[in-house]
Amino acid sequence: MKTEPRKLAMITGASSGIGFELARVFAKNNYDLIINSSSNSLMDKVDELKDLGVEVTGVIADLATREGAEELYMKANYAGRPIDVLVLNAGVAVGGEFLENDFEDELNLMNLNMVYLVYLAKKVMKDMAQRNEGKVLFTSSIAAEMPGPYYATYAASKSFVQSFAEAIRYEMKDTGRNITVTALQPGPTDTNFFERGNMEHTMVGESDSKDDPAQVAQDGYEALMKGKDHVIGGSIKNSIQAAAAKVMSEKQRASIHGNMTKPDSMKQ
Repeated sequence: MKTEPRKLAMITGASSGIGFELARVFAKNNYDLIINSSSNSLMDKVDELKDLGVEVTGVIADLATREGAEELYMKANYAGRPIDVLVLNAGVAVGGEFLENDFEDELNLMNLNMVYLVYLAKKVMKDMAQRNEGKVLFTSSIAAEMPGPYYATYAASKSFVQSFAEAIRYEMKDTGRNITVTALQPGPTDTNFFERGNMEHTMVGESDSKDDPAQVAQDGYEALMKGKDHVIGGSIKNSIQAAAAKVMSEKQRASIHGNMTKPDSMKQ
């Protein structure tokens, strides 16, 4: 009996955390993979994912740069196969007081979390539009629902991602294109996010109740396959927090969020 060829998913930020767990979920569901990270540790993950019986290509490229984004897109095209699913997961935080944070770090964040996310979405979704078929998953955050003191550029970038995902989802439907767009909104998750973002010494960074990235990834995959517009990933507390944010004033939301993300060194 002839078997159907495997579909192909491209996943950014896949060397660890939610991104790697997303890659694992897709592999377990018989997707071949193109995975990306700026870290050399990515190639170890390639070998691990291949053990699940799928083809895996690793592309080490910095998606905070135009050159890195172009390199990933070009190498994906060399495979000569359409990208059936695009997962734009790569992102970084910059924790601390806005006036004290280094602008170059924040510029890197904005380029990675927003600028070249848009670039890759446009390039790959144009290819999907030619075939009139595709799925796109953006990793947003419940931080998109409220102001984020002490990691202000990060929270603002996730508000951008959330709005962007919702807008282009509508465009795809309104123009009759068979491309679905889903936003995954995790809460605090047990990854290296807080260490990388200089946020380990905050209330949220020190919390022992972070979500399992494997569960968050599974939630994202299931929502994407069902064609949902968004999903709050992880435990029920994240859904409660997101719902509560919608009825609070901006001042209340900023205060609660700020207490969670304020560095311990700034607390009296």
